[in-house]
Amino acid sequence: MTPYGVTLLAADARACFDPAEPFERCGELAEARRAVDGRLLAVCRGLAPEDLARRVAIAWSTPGQERVDRVLPHLFLHQVHHRGQVHAMLSGTGASPPQLDEFFCSGDAHLRARDLEELGFTEDEVFGES
Repeated sequence: MTPYGVTLLAADARACFDPAEPFERCGELAEARRAVDGRLLAVCRGLAPEDLARRVAIAWSTPGQERVDRVLPHLFLHQVHHRGQVHAMLSGTGASPPQLDEFFCSGDAHLRARDLEELGFTEDEVFGES
């Protein structure tokens, strides 16, 4: 457990790949993904500005420590990378890939409203007053 009340990393991060395909159905994967995302949101919501300089243990191929303000951007950008991979793979099939562009412009507020609501955020919390 961390001071934030959630576990950031398993003792052996590779254990999350055992079994390699843990879900038989997409719905099961989506449910597990929501739970993981919820834990990440809880960590981020619990961070105070001084926590960003805190060092945390990382189970890379060579275990070490890294600052929170370096780990989180890496994590988020890595997720973007994988979304792009999935989009490219789906583009090569008969399935239509989902919309992946992020809608940050104020005129796109209606396009992200449902996502923000599901995450428990408001437009003002994310972007400040319009």
